[in-house]
Amino acid sequence: MAGFFGLFNYEKEGPGISKNAPKKKTFIVFFETFFRNFWKFIIINLVYCLISLPVLTNGLASAGITNVTRNIARDKHSFGVSDFMDTIKKNWKQVLPAGIINTIIYIILIFDAYFFYTSSTGIMGSIGLGIVLCMLFIFTVMNYYVWTLCITFKFTLKQIYKNSFKFVFINMKMNLLCFFVILLIYAANIAIFLLLLPYFYIVLTFELLLYVLLFPSFRFLLVQFCTFPSIKKYIIDPYYLEHPDEDIDKRHDLGIEVEKKPVEVPEGETPPEEEPENVFED
Repeated sequence: MAGFFGLFNYEKEGPGISKNAPKKKTFIVFFETFFRNFWKFIIINLVYCLISLPVLTNGLASAGITNVTRNIARDKHSFGVSDFMDTIKKNWKQVLPAGIINTIIYIILIFDAYFFYTSSTGIMGSIGLGIVLCMLFIFTVMNYYVWTLCITFKFTLKQIYKNSFKFVFINMKMNLLCFFVILLIYAANIAIFLLLLPYFYIVLTFELLLYVLLFPSFRFLLVQFCTFPSIKKYIIDPYYLEHPDEDIDKRHDLGIEVEKKPVEVPEGETPPEEEPENVFED
């Protein structure tokens, strides 16, 4: 399966990480990563919002920002807007229809939820609303994986949605964490808006600026921190256990450590001296 990660520019340099560096708590690393790339994210968020404006092109924007946040979450260098646009150019044939599919499904599910909430009464109405809300939750969590799978693997759309559905249950703990953190942010924004309703236009302007300049990258970066370890564990690692010599450079590009094979030395020859480890990529 050569070319397993065939959708990247493998000549980009990264900062590298010392193997002996002490590990920090994930939430600390997340916020350090977010604020370290704060100004880059503001520009990326503006591009994301502009491309998302027609709604049906949301898949293009989601793929672009996913590539940027995935690389940054893996502690790999990202060129920001150029990476964003390159990802769209390479994957538009798949992510554009995926975005359209998502929009249609969300419209249907939200309409159904509204119908059951306003029109149906009794036990059947409650059951119907509960089923729709469960479907809405599942599909929302699936979208945490759809864009990463689109830009990382050579899967068909059917395989992407099938694997995304599996990850809803495989990685349920982190999915719930991600879902409720994002939900909490929405709830906090709504609460602030209602509390400061007398200052409607000021609060609305503030909320819009907050969303446009900060929220998209925060959300997609959080998704990467919560989902990529599971993708690595259940898709990437099993494949390379069977194919240890393939795609070495591509694995480095994702920040995945590759185990070095011991050098075979013919009998009677002296093994070469090991060079000191360089913790940074050249």
